Amino acid sequence: MRFLNTILDIVFPIRCISCETIGADLCLKCLTESKPAERETAEWVFPLYDYRHPPIKKAVWLLKYRGKKKLAGILAEAMYGRILEELAELSIMENFRDPILIPIPLSPKRYRERGFNQAELIGKKLIELQNSSPRKSFVLEKNILMKIKETKHQAQIKDRRERLKNLTGSLAIKNAQLIKGRNIILIDDVTTTGATLNEAKKILKQSGARKVIAFTIAH
Repeated sequence: MRFLNTILDIVFPIRCISCETIGADLCLKCLTESKPAERETAEWVFPLYDYRHPPIKKAVWLLKYRGKKKLAGILAEAMYGRILEELAELSIMENFRDPILIPIPLSPKRYRERGFNQAELIGKKLIELQNSSPRKSFVLEKNILMKIKETKHQAQIKDRRERLKNLTGSLAIKNAQLIKGRNIILIDDVTTTGATLNEAKKILKQSGARKVIAFTIAH
């Protein structure tokens, strides 16, 4: 299989989705030059990039809807550095230690249609990056936050109150004993109004989580 992949890479070389340089689906130069998130978010939400920036928007779209899973690793690497930066401060200032990574879930229907959860892929890549380092900062739990109700895509709903109503009762907690008194890091690809993250934080806190923060690729 590895030999076949090598042959395919020679015949059909991987090109950056932005500048078309050979070598990676999104090259380091284009990622580094991507605009950081500037629009206001809640102080506990940490987005990396501006979703309006074409390379970032395209990368997220290709990951979610075209299954370009290698992009999850590239985006996770950028997120990993940001998480470590924030944890260095939060662990001292707010005793935010030994957090659990929890990906924002998809509904069962949407998971079957897509075949994977992009937030979960990013979470797994974050763990792989951590495992290659002597520093162990967090663990990943995929079976705590569950989506139990099919909802409309948040991007299709313009009114904030309707977004909140759309999500009410859509999430549930499984294995609540694993999060009692624990610090949580929510992982998602994009935040817009923050309604999904807010709903997740609310139900996690109600189930005994100590403190909840979130990291997303874009806003």
